[in-house]
Amino acid sequence: MAKEKQIFYCKECGNEYGKWMGQCPACKAWNSFVEEKVTKTRSNKTVSASDRPKATSIKNVSSSEESRISTHISELDRVLGGGIVKGSLVLVGGDPGIGKSTLLLEMCRNLVKEDEKVLYVSGEESVSQIKSRAVRLGIDAGSVMEERLMLLSDNDMDNIESQIDSLEAEVVVIDSIQTIEASNVEAAPGTISQVREVTSRLLQIAKKKGAAIFIVGHVTKEGTVAGPRTLEHMVDSVLYFEGDNSGGFRLLRANKNRFGSTNEIGVFNMTDTGLEEVINPSEFFLSGRPEDASGSAVVCIIEGTRAMLVEIQALCTDSNFSMPKRTSVGLDYNRVGLLTAVLEKRGGINMSGCDCYVNVAGGLRINDPSTDLGVVLSIASSFRDRPIDKGTVIIGEIGLAGEIRGVRNISQRIKEAEKLGYTRVIAPKSNASKSIEGQGVEVVYVSNISEALKLV
Repeated sequence: MAKEKQIFYCKECGNEYGKWMGQCPACKAWNSFVEEKVTKTRSNKTVSASDRPKATSIKNVSSSEESRISTHISELDRVLGGGIVKGSLVLVGGDPGIGKSTLLLEMCRNLVKEDEKVLYVSGEESVSQIKSRAVRLGIDAGSVMEERLMLLSDNDMDNIESQIDSLEAEVVVIDSIQTIEASNVEAAPGTISQVREVTSRLLQIAKKKGAAIFIVGHVTKEGTVAGPRTLEHMVDSVLYFEGDNSGGFRLLRANKNRFGSTNEIGVFNMTDTGLEEVINPSEFFLSGRPEDASGSAVVCIIEGTRAMLVEIQALCTDSNFSMPKRTSVGLDYNRVGLLTAVLEKRGGINMSGCDCYVNVAGGLRINDPSTDLGVVLSIASSFRDRPIDKGTVIIGEIGLAGEIRGVRNISQRIKEAEKLGYTRVIAPKSNASKSIEGQGVEVVYVSNISEALKLV
């Protein structure tokens, strides 16, 4: 007989309790509990002792390199760690309309060209709607592709599982996880209990059948995947699609990856015919940079194994209020405030009477501390209304004493500047013995803010 019970889940950490509480004892989040009535039927199946898995000594387990499938989208392969791992479960999150479904459809198009059998399941669109979108992306290109790319519009988990078995699909896309419903849990689709149950069953399918499964997840207003945080712990990889819906720029990041690095990013550009890879992100981010404009500085950041040149913009204006305003877009607000204080104290620039605005051109968010010197010099350039030489790239982390600290991969950064045609690099003096100067690049080493200000 079915047994019904009332459970309160924490939306932040996924812990469950028998009563509602204002603050979660586990993650300390306030007003994060939601109520659900869960009805589960007991299974009468009994498993014999011989059928149960037994522990194995680690020396008897053979290890080998993961078998990967290339998506032929180099930016996606980079973020996944070299391609799709068979038997993996990947969660793809992002804002509505950011391009999650478009990216996965393009991935399916490339996979069927390589004779991979793909099943695309949608609980939000009919098969005709999926076909219309696929035709726009150039997927309807031949009978062979049509036979290997299967479409299913359903939200019943039992039927989806049977279709995966019968079709022997090697890659499965579920769009989206919040629309799928498991019959053994009496709750509405998208609720915490349904999401957990469906994800658990998909994980079992991926490990038993060896199929790679991609699930699309909706995000909350805070930018995290809707549902319990335990969902992210269950999957093998968590990919987030970022970008401005009004612009074409898109970033793909890996917040978790059991089969690769989480430092890699993929850069895409949204067009009328789908997503296009950005092979040279530096050139993309610097396009449209104004010449001979004060407050503009070019810095070099490292994202995973890739060096990228990015423009930092600053604007200083006289303040009309007793307390000057500080605003930053794309950089940590507290970090910018700290650098402004160091510039005042160690650089001798009094900014108490002016508002300061700092922006990363292109909509990119930066966490690399090597941009500190570029931020400080762009602020000083705007304050003095003197442009920085357009052929200069600025690299360096700043300490509270005004010293310029060394950064990692300095040789890679200098080579990227040389490749883009820049003629001078301002770098930390502590990196002098480790750098490799390019033939057409002059590397100037500085040890503190005062020396850097004199150069620009």
